[in-house]
Amino acid sequence: MDLGIDRQALVPVVQQIVSAVAQWIRNSGASPGTRLPSIRQLAQDNLLSQSNVIEAFERMVAQGVLASKQGSGFVVAHPPLVHEGQWYEGAERIWGAFADNPLGELKLGCGWLPDTWRESDDISYAIREVTRTDTAGLFNYSTPLGLPVLREQLLKRLTQLHIPASVDGILTTAGVSHAQDLLIRTLLKPGDCVVVETPGYGNLYRQLAFQGVSVLAVPRMRGGPDIAALEALLLQHRPKCLFIHSLYHNPTGTSLSRGVAEDLLALAHRENFLIIEEDVLGDLQHASCTRLSALPHDERVIYVASFSKTLSSALRVGYLSASAALIAQLANLKTLTGFGTSRFAEAVVASLLANGTYRKWVQRLRKRLNAEMAATLQVLEDEEWEVFAVPAGGMFLWVRPGGGEFSRLQACARRLGVLLSPGSLFYPSGEHSEWLRINVAYASDPRAQALFREMGPARSTSTILKTTSM
Repeated sequence: MDLGIDRQALVPVVQQIVSAVAQWIRNSGASPGTRLPSIRQLAQDNLLSQSNVIEAFERMVAQGVLASKQGSGFVVAHPPLVHEGQWYEGAERIWGAFADNPLGELKLGCGWLPDTWRESDDISYAIREVTRTDTAGLFNYSTPLGLPVLREQLLKRLTQLHIPASVDGILTTAGVSHAQDLLIRTLLKPGDCVVVETPGYGNLYRQLAFQGVSVLAVPRMRGGPDIAALEALLLQHRPKCLFIHSLYHNPTGTSLSRGVAEDLLALAHRENFLIIEEDVLGDLQHASCTRLSALPHDERVIYVASFSKTLSSALRVGYLSASAALIAQLANLKTLTGFGTSRFAEAVVASLLANGTYRKWVQRLRKRLNAEMAATLQVLEDEEWEVFAVPAGGMFLWVRPGGGEFSRLQACARRLGVLLSPGSLFYPSGEHSEWLRINVAYASDPRAQALFREMGPARSTSTILKTTSM
């Protein structure tokens, strides 16, 4: 087995061994129980030390990819994530594949930035500063509303976005999902109905279903929810809330137009429902945009945001802005269910906001994502993929290949080692969809480029003709 080790690369040799063996398992279709070459043979063939091979194999045993058999060496243990002719079963399995990823597939459909994009030095510096200057943050609970110094920074941010707020009207959370959970449990009861966008955020659908809340689906268009479809739903139902992404919608990448925003607010006043506006990617804006929270709304809009996508998903710091009365209710539930959020994580984020580090990081991130977005759109156009809309920014594209069956796309992705987010994840009923969410931060990888090329109409036709002639 030729592992193709590059001794000049920055990647450690042990990690190169792990990646190469995982690639071999994937490409060869090795079934569980398949025996690998001996450690001695692998080391000899690739001019490696046996200790490096042993360490790599032990890592893969810990990951569940390999198993060690007495007297037989190492064998393949991890079954294929996808069997021939079937797609991933259940959203949890897909998210688990993205998170665990023991075979090192390209996470083209995931919702976060690549590890290689993270600028850990700034976060490390902030952590050291907090550890040195705020020792209480290492040991104590935060306040019910969240760390005061962080909420003061958040108030400045909201003011810059022209969103009316007060310090008492801001609550910190452990990310957007935590904020949504608090809102669902506080505002809704089993049997209530709400409106969600489709396609939309799959985890929200599952949260609502878990609490017994009925979901009314309104199509997401290029400028926001389909107003005509929403009005038709309102004639038949009395929804309590509308959940919406205003900027860089997940998964379509679209943003709310001013006209649609004004129509939504008029409907909310007339039909008496609340709007929960998620703005998790709003920091990536680089042009004029429309937020419902920044328009006159008489406390009908609740603003939810997070630093998980842009800064660090490990810190888990989010927040929401609403009326002081609602914030007090949410703070009580937050304390009851978890004794508050991480004081330490909030102190780190507050430090990054206060010293301007976060602002500079987001500027660099925005520029890099914009370049990747433009390059990805060009490749997709060249290969005749269909793009739902050309986003003004952010990291997501909603696309489908111009040629070939969806089953062929699955097979092609498996062969190339690419993990996709199928369209069914973004519909409440899990209905089949040939659309995919693409994260442009991963799209320049050669595996993604190969997938785009192989699923173009010309190549699909060529493949069909070749198969027919044989």
